Amino acid sequence: MKVVLCLIIVLKSFVGFAQEHYSISSQKDRLRQYSGQWVSAMSPSSDSVANFPEIKMSSMTNFSNHSLTVEVLQKDSKNQYKPILHEIIGFDTVTDTVFAAGHNTQGAFFTGKGMFTSENKWTMQDRDLNGNKTMKVDFDFQNYTDVILEGFDNDVKSLWKTRYIKNNPKNKNIGIQLVSVHKEMLKKPEQTLIQLGRMGYSYVETFVYKEGRFYGYSPKEFKAVVEKARMKFLGSMTFFDPEDKNDDVAIKTWWNKTIQDHKLAGVEYLSTSNSKLKGIKTIKELQEYCNYYNKVGKLCKKNGLKFVYHNHADEFLKVEGVTIYDYFLQNTNPEDVHFQSDLYWMQVGGVNPVDYFKNYPNRFISWHVKDYKELGESGKIDFKDIFNYKEIAGVKYILSEVEDYSFPPLFSVGLAWEYIYYELLK
Repeated sequence: MKVVLCLIIVLKSFVGFAQEHYSISSQKDRLRQYSGQWVSAMSPSSDSVANFPEIKMSSMTNFSNHSLTVEVLQKDSKNQYKPILHEIIGFDTVTDTVFAAGHNTQGAFFTGKGMFTSENKWTMQDRDLNGNKTMKVDFDFQNYTDVILEGFDNDVKSLWKTRYIKNNPKNKNIGIQLVSVHKEMLKKPEQTLIQLGRMGYSYVETFVYKEGRFYGYSPKEFKAVVEKARMKFLGSMTFFDPEDKNDDVAIKTWWNKTIQDHKLAGVEYLSTSNSKLKGIKTIKELQEYCNYYNKVGKLCKKNGLKFVYHNHADEFLKVEGVTIYDYFLQNTNPEDVHFQSDLYWMQVGGVNPVDYFKNYPNRFISWHVKDYKELGESGKIDFKDIFNYKEIAGVKYILSEVEDYSFPPLFSVGLAWEYIYYELLK
């Protein structure tokens, strides 16, 4: 089974690049902005990239993110890329500086030493192995996926200038829930989507469907904006919970309009969650919800979409001795109602998600992979073990989510992509 992996990142507060509430304070963390796969822009004054860019650069993290292994390749006349530079760049804890050592194809070795003077300004002074100054290089991060480099001689005369655009691979099909960068999407949706696409994300999932629009765009307009950023509009969280679960007119009116809007947008699934579970006291009320979800699922399937139920922690409360989540799984039609497991909320709810995947195989079309901070940082959730059960669960989409942030959101979602790509999907 082909597994499509979508990364969702959710946070409590939202800020943009290098804002006051979330910052990148350490030299070590600032250096991680340079990690990833990069290509040269067509010119230093433009972020446009040619089909065959002049330069490709790979910058991979090592030793708990203390260093980067950098390889620079240049295009030849046959559009083949040949290595021209190897370099190690790392943060030195003794001197609190960034240190580099490298060599080129001519066999010339060099060292470099410098530091970030701010979150987005970085300077390195290179020397040959005799200790002579050779070149100073300034790095100016325009954002987390766009950096301008300029080299200067000892008289501060510019020797060269280039611009790198991040171009992380999309072969593992990782996506993102746009609640992660909500304020950025409200302010600059197109620019934000472009950055996400460069980070390596393949898909987006929204939660802002309102009055037939997404972030102010019509369904077709939003589809086009996402595709321009080299991603796909995969899914959408939608919320409609009628008081009367037997009011078929209200149910069909709202959901038919919603389904048609999302078909225009090209999504594959609609998802929903339930915030009223603490108020449920009887099995009869649970069954009313199951009947409702079955109706919606049937409508979606009839129109070529999937309907997905997303859990939080309240699903693991009991009603008349029965766990709510188990009841939903047992009393919804597997052909019409799919489940999206939030692994973090399952842990908060006191259950082992693996038990559910074993007991209800092939019911879970997707997962939300979320931690207490950045993904993989808390050590409380064994994601690597859980990922061993994706086939048993029936997973097609894996969506990662972060509840809270230590860094600016756009920086953190880049770290989350790295964790999924390099740690969980080896």
